[in-house]
Amino acid sequence: MKSSIIESIKSLPPLSKTIAEIDRVFADSESGVADLAKVIEHDPMIVANLLKTANSPLYGFGNEIKNVAQAVSLFGMSMTRSIAVGNAVRKLLNVDMQPYGITSDDFAEISSMQATLMTKWYSKIDKAKAEKLYLAAFLQETGKILIASDVIKEDEDVSFKSEVEMSNNLAQVEKSYVGVTSSEVTSKVFEHWGFPKEFVEMIRFADTPEEAPAEIKEFATALHIVKTALPINKPFSEQAINFALRKARDGGYKYEILEDAIDDMLDIIEEEAEV
Repeated sequence: MKSSIIESIKSLPPLSKTIAEIDRVFADSESGVADLAKVIEHDPMIVANLLKTANSPLYGFGNEIKNVAQAVSLFGMSMTRSIAVGNAVRKLLNVDMQPYGITSDDFAEISSMQATLMTKWYSKIDKAKAEKLYLAAFLQETGKILIASDVIKEDEDVSFKSEVEMSNNLAQVEKSYVGVTSSEVTSKVFEHWGFPKEFVEMIRFADTPEEAPAEIKEFATALHIVKTALPINKPFSEQAINFALRKARDGGYKYEILEDAIDDMLDIIEEEAEV
């Protein structure tokens, strides 16, 4: 890994006290939805992001969600924590995704879509694993922020962007410029922030699930399939979807379950575009 990226990771400030408090409540078996809502209500940025997410058509909650308690109740503690952490991470990092040919809002939206697809797909396979994978899917592209920053500093953003636009393998482009993939960078970021080893490792191998240790191979494979369907340069393109379905089939999944989840999301996106 380039020394400049290593230094960027080492210089990252700790996550906010609110996130630490959210983690404390989440880990406490005696705590519930009301306790988590009380913590979140003290952070306006997390509140705004949580309500924005809750009212996204992708989640299909129907009536407008107007308060934190309602949103936390609908999402559950695990997904609420994931949304809060994701918001905090992007708030800490200087997000300029121009080298990838997208805006910071595009990046946030695609990250959210990856997490949503993971939930819609994996909840039909194993709900407990789906909850575990949601946060990883939501955050697995975080390393791209630091890679984009490094590419800009090296004045390679024009050539990098040109290769990204044409590529069907973003990990390969990243490796050719900075020597590592975004999954490797992301894993180092969350290792720096003290996230659990299992979480760090499943992301570390999301670009190379075939190399993952047996105990986390399923998680790494699922993350890889989701990012294949929703690459940030060509989210839900026909080619990306076909690649993802093929990887699901080759990975031993009933690919029809993934196909149904993708079709469901595409229908919602199409309906929203017509409004």
